[in-house]
Amino acid sequence: MTGQAVAAVRRAVRAFLESVDAPPELCVAVSGGADSLALAEATAYVGHRRGHVVRALVVDHGLQDGSAKIARDAAAAAKALGADEAEVRQAEVTGPGGPEAAARKARYRALAGHDLVLLGHTLDDQAETVLLGLGRGSGPRSVAGMRPHDPPWGRPLLAVPRATTRAACAELGVEPWDDPHNAEPRFTRVRLRTEVLPLLEDVLNGGVAAALARTAAQLREDNEALDTVAEEIFTRAGGPDGLDVAILAAEPPAVRRRVLRRWLLASEVRELTDAHLRAVDALVARWRGQGGVWLPGNLEARRAHGRLCVISQPTTRGE
Repeated sequence: MTGQAVAAVRRAVRAFLESVDAPPELCVAVSGGADSLALAEATAYVGHRRGHVVRALVVDHGLQDGSAKIARDAAAAAKALGADEAEVRQAEVTGPGGPEAAARKARYRALAGHDLVLLGHTLDDQAETVLLGLGRGSGPRSVAGMRPHDPPWGRPLLAVPRATTRAACAELGVEPWDDPHNAEPRFTRVRLRTEVLPLLEDVLNGGVAAALARTAAQLREDNEALDTVAEEIFTRAGGPDGLDVAILAAEPPAVRRRVLRRWLLASEVRELTDAHLRAVDALVARWRGQGGVWLPGNLEARRAHGRLCVISQPTTRGE
């Protein structure tokens, strides 16, 4: 007889697969932890009944002693839970942003190359993401959290608490691997998980994680609506080659900045920050004949003859 937790995870996976155009092969990222193992079992159970092939993808970051064995064990566990295939991929963890960010980027690179890869992020992970966005003042896109379907990534468990995935593993008789990094207070997310969220739950009498996840869902709906409006204005204002300032100036700031963000990204501006965006917005809303705005990638946004344009600049300003 299926336990309640296993059934809850399977329902979440079934609902997700019914909401997307799922490819014949379903890939599941498996770390060996409770979230990913519960997801792997549910994906195999539901996927096979829908005619899908299920492949488990295990990433070995090589950051801990014995990581190769941990990865092999995770792959074996996924196979035992019903995955048709399981493979281990190596990740090279390098780059800026600290160990958390570098490992995350390396993991996504290693998992890329498939139409749909399911990730085991839970309601608790979503709550942590929302808190991070709030604490950093990152704006509505960050506070909106992770999207359930952000191709090629799928997150069927964003409404499922972490406690449920652990209970599912217990019902399945599976012993998940506990990553020691998940207990390291030097990592921001660990402190959010072990200190901040429990305190908020205590002070606000529970339900905080679920409330934060609901907030994220509401903001995603608002973002999608505003992005639709911004896309229409972007097209009307001129497109990637330049924007008509008069059309932009007639729009509310929140919509206008979304149009500018869309334009700057289309102009290959990378690592775009809120400060960059507001500085470019000043060329529209607070125009006093000022010079251009320097942007990452040796680019500059300028206003000339009633239009905004992005131009390339030499490697250094002195050249």
